[in-house]
Amino acid sequence: MNKYLSLLLATALMALGACVPPEEQLPTEVRVDFSDPLQRHVYDLQDRQLSDSLFRYFRHPDPTIRFLAAQAFASIKDTAAVDSLAALLSDPVTEVRAVAAYAMGQTGNPRATPLLIAAFDRFDTSGVHALSNAAILEAVGKTGSERELELLATISTYQPTDTLLLTGQAWGIYRFALRQITHRKGTECMLRLLSDTNIPTEVRVIAANYLYRARHHLEFTDDDLKILVQHFVEDADPRIRMALAPAIGRRPDSEVAWMALSGRWLQEADWRVRCNILRALEDFDYTLARPLVEQALHDSSHHVALCAAQYLLAHGQPWHGGRYLRLAADTSLPWQVQTTLLQAANRHISPAIKDLHDYANFLLRTRFQKAVNPYEKAACLQGLAEFPWNYRFIWREAHTHGAPVVRTTCVAALRKIVGMEAPRRYFGLSFRRVRADLSSYFSEAIRSGDEGMAAEAAQALLQANPDMNFKVLWADSLGVVEEGLQKLKLPRDIETWNLLQQLKTWLQGRPAPPPARPEYNHPIAWELVPTAATRVTLSTNKGDIVLELLPALAPATVASFRQLVRDGYYNGKTFHRVVPNFVIQGGCPRGDGYGALDFTLRSELPWVHYDRAGYVGMASAGNHTESVQFFITHSPTPHLDGNYTIFARVVEGQRVVDAIAVGDRIERVLVQQ
Repeated sequence: MNKYLSLLLATALMALGACVPPEEQLPTEVRVDFSDPLQRHVYDLQDRQLSDSLFRYFRHPDPTIRFLAAQAFASIKDTAAVDSLAALLSDPVTEVRAVAAYAMGQTGNPRATPLLIAAFDRFDTSGVHALSNAAILEAVGKTGSERELELLATISTYQPTDTLLLTGQAWGIYRFALRQITHRKGTECMLRLLSDTNIPTEVRVIAANYLYRARHHLEFTDDDLKILVQHFVEDADPRIRMALAPAIGRRPDSEVAWMALSGRWLQEADWRVRCNILRALEDFDYTLARPLVEQALHDSSHHVALCAAQYLLAHGQPWHGGRYLRLAADTSLPWQVQTTLLQAANRHISPAIKDLHDYANFLLRTRFQKAVNPYEKAACLQGLAEFPWNYRFIWREAHTHGAPVVRTTCVAALRKIVGMEAPRRYFGLSFRRVRADLSSYFSEAIRSGDEGMAAEAAQALLQANPDMNFKVLWADSLGVVEEGLQKLKLPRDIETWNLLQQLKTWLQGRPAPPPARPEYNHPIAWELVPTAATRVTLSTNKGDIVLELLPALAPATVASFRQLVRDGYYNGKTFHRVVPNFVIQGGCPRGDGYGALDFTLRSELPWVHYDRAGYVGMASAGNHTESVQFFITHSPTPHLDGNYTIFARVVEGQRVVDAIAVGDRIERVLVQQ
């Protein structure tokens, strides 16, 4: 668990049952205790996003109140708060300084950069303010320019024992990279941190993730590659190996890179690393990679097998289209792998080889009609979209299906078709008729009031190939969009609402409006915020997952989750989205990712990192649109930091998390004290 999370939970637990100190004794420590009425009040102000009311607490004598008031702006992200927050950078309590720096970074406002740099305590030789100095270094990574990146990367005075400062430096360089700001000095610094095994592993993991996430903006020299390969092959921590694999994949010209990836494949025990090795092969020659990929189709982990099938879908070749059909015929493979291989065949077999192409198409149509699992049906629709002439079959067979995921994927498949390259040339003399058919399908989808179908239809029109010329075709169709908007329910359908508003302004020739955010609609149920350690058991068809709730980090989300559990809401819900070595996601009432209930939560974004597997976060369509969907991570996902609420962590059953596949089900959820 990262240091800030440990600090915050420790202070919260220490405060449980404690008496309020006498008024004449001014506290000197941060102790988060949401049984305290004033702390609740400040947090309610955060929840209601009342910035002006929060500012007055910046001068409160209790450092916990100052801490919570400053932390509120990390979630609100009010750029106008930068100057007021800067005043707290000299607070006598380092935790208050740190959270103020973090909140300034969260705004992304360049004006924060000089204020942060000026507040860095260069003379803190005793490390009293190491925490706040580390927060400043990371925050600069969210607000600074390439000049500040170079300055940050050339700091060379930190020793292996300066854990917080090294962590802050590494996070800062990483944050720059997420903003697509890189510098050779930054890469050299991260390679140095990675290479020094005396440095804490947590810092080296950050460095490895930088090399992973920034890889498309970096040029790795032969010497760089030697460092990457050495630690990829030798490091005992799978978090480092899984991050370095895609970085090594940036050198497909190097035999050393190939030998490292293929050699490690033979001995790698961690399925997450194997997934990333397959992803690292995307730039290598197909002929070289194919034998390893086909072997991976039979991996003991269904995630690895799916990654292998996805590689063939993305990088397969026409001369192997028939081979993908034969591979798909292996009934020992999970259905997700089989349908992906059929999709690969339908994509890569040339229509000129009519019999073989027709057979692939026949298999997908037959499988769609026979499948009982709606997620398998949805996967077949995705495969059928690879042959655009299937558009009528897709609409006829799927748009009135009882399962929302099938209806939504139906329109998503048509969206893929209208986004194809050169549709006018593909459909030839039938182009106008096909375009008219598709236009009417999208119109019906929007008019239906089905939020998933309407959202996909709006995106299809907005993102279609210009040959489709939908903007002209829909010039008199604003009434369709208005009808669709009237059938949506806010705040439940906020994501679809924003997409239809974007479509409306596009048709009017006006700039897209900023996404609307729901009005405050769900006060915190403080009586449901636990005052003792609380665990929740998700019983799934694959086994039990035990979560520890984290009310000190996200009281509003924890309270909402407990209410939903109490109501039995999650019983029977599916995991509708599974991305290998990333997340499993569930809780959608529709089962397609577009569902919510008629309330939204505010994002709760304290200074914590997704730096390990098993964190539970809230899915959203943008900050402050959270409702009922949540995800659980397979591995560190620090690119999510500061944008997705963390409200729990897995304490038992991570292997069950890793076994979950799309369509698996939550059977029941129980709260344990």
